[in-house]
Amino acid sequence: MRIIISGGGTGGHVFPAIAIADAVKKLRPDTEILFVGAKGKLEMEKVPKAGYQIEGLWISGFQRKLTFENFLLPLKILVSGWKARQIVKRFKPDAAVGVGGYASGPTLNAAGSMEIPTVLQEPNSFPGIANRILAKKANKICVAYDGMEKWFPKEKIVITGNPIRAEVFQGLDEKREAAFEYFKLDKSKRTIFIFGGSLGAKTLNEAMASNTELLQERTDVQVLWQIGKFYEASYMDCETAKLPNVRPMAFVDKMDYAYAAADLVIGRAGGSIWEMCLVGKPAILVPSPNVTEDHQTKNALALVEKDAALMVKDVEAKERLLWTALEVLGNQALAKRLGENIKQLAKPNAAEAIAKEILKLIK
Repeated sequence: MRIIISGGGTGGHVFPAIAIADAVKKLRPDTEILFVGAKGKLEMEKVPKAGYQIEGLWISGFQRKLTFENFLLPLKILVSGWKARQIVKRFKPDAAVGVGGYASGPTLNAAGSMEIPTVLQEPNSFPGIANRILAKKANKICVAYDGMEKWFPKEKIVITGNPIRAEVFQGLDEKREAAFEYFKLDKSKRTIFIFGGSLGAKTLNEAMASNTELLQERTDVQVLWQIGKFYEASYMDCETAKLPNVRPMAFVDKMDYAYAAADLVIGRAGGSIWEMCLVGKPAILVPSPNVTEDHQTKNALALVEKDAALMVKDVEAKERLLWTALEVLGNQALAKRLGENIKQLAKPNAAEAIAKEILKLIK
């Protein structure tokens, strides 16, 4: 049996794709899986590290500002469409899966035109244009949020949740002491974990750098701060990073330990939301404004409406974010309620559920 999994661009697409592949292999070890990604993007590094073969397409998205890349876009679409078709013809998959991202469109379009069963995995509460177009020919659409019939044919929708590496986030209570030791944190202090993905998030870093005095005064609180590799040079030596109750890191390689140590989590509102659900800690979401159709705000509001998280707007984060975090830590009832409500949204078996939908189509 052969399956193509296509998409990527960000961790919110890449790691769910790998989780789906792992789940398929667990159910059917004889399956041959080929990934198709976008050249130069995260998947070209992470997928081979996970043990899977990947081929890259020359494809990118439309830039909001006028750039030379935008003039190349029509050519990229033609070239990537042709190459995707060649890959599908050569590999002869029994099914194709799209997880979102630039490479997903041409690959699933090619598979669908050859009448190969296709499955879409939509991670957001507001789907991008590509998935809305691909949905017309898709056999199944696996979603994480309620109300997706506004965008997709109801009969094709299956609510599975977003696939993540669930096993990584199990037994966090047992890992808590080891986590404090690993990060050299003080067990007597309340801990905030703030992160903006592997590259980092400028707004979250600015919020930290602008509140040196506030954190200096709150000696009862400590912050594990993932700055991100992109911003390491700008913030690693700033005044906030030098505080004794702040632990700055360019990149956190043990996310399970970071979540285990945390009493409160601050992050963007992409794929990491589903990690936060599994972890079940109070969370503050700061949606990125630099994403297609502001879908992170819609993701965050889906949790806020269920009293499962708080949201701070990107433009307000510099002034409000850390104050809000300290208020939550100081309100035991609120912190408990947010943690319990977000935990109820967790779907630890999402990857397996999607794998089963794929296998059903092949049968």
